[in-house]
Amino acid sequence: MDERTGFALLFPGQGSQEVGMGRAMADRSPAARAVYEEANAILGFDLRRLCFEGPADELTLTKNSQPAIFTTSIACLEAMREAAPGMPAAAAAAGLSLGEFSAHVAAGSLSFADGLRLVRRRGEAMQEACDREPGTMASILGLDLETVREICAALAGLGVLDIANLNSPGQVAVSGGVEAVRAAMREAERRGAKKAVELQVSGAFHSRLMRPAEEALRTAVEGVPIGPPRFPVVANATARPVSSPDEIRETLVRQLCSPVLWEEGVRHIIRSGVRLFVEVGHGRVLRGLVRKIDGAATALGIADPAGLAKALAGLGVD
Repeated sequence: MDERTGFALLFPGQGSQEVGMGRAMADRSPAARAVYEEANAILGFDLRRLCFEGPADELTLTKNSQPAIFTTSIACLEAMREAAPGMPAAAAAAGLSLGEFSAHVAAGSLSFADGLRLVRRRGEAMQEACDREPGTMASILGLDLETVREICAALAGLGVLDIANLNSPGQVAVSGGVEAVRAAMREAERRGAKKAVELQVSGAFHSRLMRPAEEALRTAVEGVPIGPPRFPVVANATARPVSSPDEIRETLVRQLCSPVLWEEGVRHIIRSGVRLFVEVGHGRVLRGLVRKIDGAATALGIADPAGLAKALAGLGVD
């Protein structure tokens, strides 16, 4: 990255879904409303209503939550662009897991329509993998990465157990079979973890159990046009910017079974000179992670009209 100043866009991943998300923004912004309308036309069902009204159990399904979160993020992005048409381009972008697709749409390397079809197929493939072999994930707080790796190695005989997310200092997620993950939680607490929490997910994301979904996604990704991004997009699998279409395709597929190197990716952006981050879409998890990674960084959020106004003020945009 050549930019020494500016801001970075961050896009949330699965788990940030909530009934009502995006509704206030769509009520206020014609640009956001148009994104939901386009999504409905592409998918052939009322995604907008699912986001705004639920039901929650339908919204939480992996095949639905992924396009819903993706669409809401892009709706918020378009509301920002509508409100500040002269705003300079971001210095960089990144997205947590699913959010990496949103980041590529923001950077222009992927169209919204193609991105939506891809995340819908990604969600379907991941749900199929979950149904084939049930799994779960857990967040372990207060242990270093090496200790968590030792736990995974020690419990390998119980089944698949992989490092899934390196989110911030002292926060590591593991993923795999239910028995193995729950045993890892107990062992982590025995070794002094502050907390070990099983996540509310439908399967073992970012583990070897997602291998069937990886192949399905690879086929889908190969079938859509991808161009070079207008600004750097930091990949989850490498924590480094990707630029060529082939590299983008490979990292989008690879991240399904690879650990999400979120902390390292954010640190890479900070080393480039960026100190201001804007989380675009529903939720506030990524803002919290940024502050844990670097307390001197500023993190804003665009999820509703009030957040948009505050973020634009923080960006110095009238």
